[in-house]
Amino acid sequence: MRTAIYGAGAMGTVLGAFLARAGHAVDLFTRNEAHVAALNARGAHIAGKENFVQPVRAFLPSQMEGEYDLVFLMTKQRGNAETAAFLRGHLREDGAVCTCQNGLPEPALAAVLGADRVLGCAVAWGATYRGPGECEITSEAGARTFALGAYGAGARLGDAAALLGCMGPVRIEEDLSGARWSKLLINCAFSGLSAALGLTFGQIAEDKQTRRIAHKLMQECAAAGRAAGVRFAPVQGHRVDRLFGPRGPLGRAVAFRLIPAAMKKHAALRSGMLRDLEEGRRCEIGFICGAVCRAAEKNGLRAPFNERTVEIVHGIEEGKYAIGRENAALYEDLFGGRKRG
Repeated sequence: MRTAIYGAGAMGTVLGAFLARAGHAVDLFTRNEAHVAALNARGAHIAGKENFVQPVRAFLPSQMEGEYDLVFLMTKQRGNAETAAFLRGHLREDGAVCTCQNGLPEPALAAVLGADRVLGCAVAWGATYRGPGECEITSEAGARTFALGAYGAGARLGDAAALLGCMGPVRIEEDLSGARWSKLLINCAFSGLSAALGLTFGQIAEDKQTRRIAHKLMQECAAAGRAAGVRFAPVQGHRVDRLFGPRGPLGRAVAFRLIPAAMKKHAALRSGMLRDLEEGRRCEIGFICGAVCRAAEKNGLRAPFNERTVEIVHGIEEGKYAIGRENAALYEDLFGGRKRG
């Protein structure tokens, strides 16, 4: 079986290293020429919560040849239509693309590849790119889980599960949308705020002001998903929509206190969107918090905290704001406090 990871940034490199260490032949593709050269010369150096060096095979996208049975897609979503069209020419007739991207990427991929050739995977761990050939895994071993499902008939679903199982537990989801929305609930709060404020997930969870904002973001996502008819899937054994979604005063108080414990295994994680902003690239906030906003609007709701996060991050991209903890003040008027100047 020919397997590829398309988008071997931080997370793609880590996954590729784990698969190669387990004895699987996998080709890693990235546009980062220096990273390709380092991976081929010295192997993938995985640091952080793990520490090992693994020989891997890395290529530029222009070097992709032949057809693959399974491609794990780990690029940013902004170019998905073009990426899907490119991969279609390198996919066997019974092959599949398994998107490990955040948000709700499957419909756009299915429009190009066909629903039966699209798998979706909500990844519960994180990693950071440290330089050519070196990536840091920032989540504890117990948090390295995968929620995998089929968008259509599920070509290569078993193969994808077997490969991902080399790194951590894989849960097969009969309802992929439920798993997607559960991950979106975490991403819209912590990935979005990490990008806007320049903080780690742990820093967001520990500080009462930023935790308060994160809780509001999660509540909005839970409400939008339920209005859309989504049944949220458990994340590592917990129904996050029930725990952090709209509840009575006592339930909200309990959830607020539980957030630091829930984020403990991911405390060191920094959003990939934050790295994009730091390096002057546009990020995919429109596919994370923006997805919540669109779903809420479609079902007659508002998601003002997610709307504000999109506004702040786009403002950073345009030079209106700087990345910083002080951006938390830009949410205060949404709580009924002072208005922004």
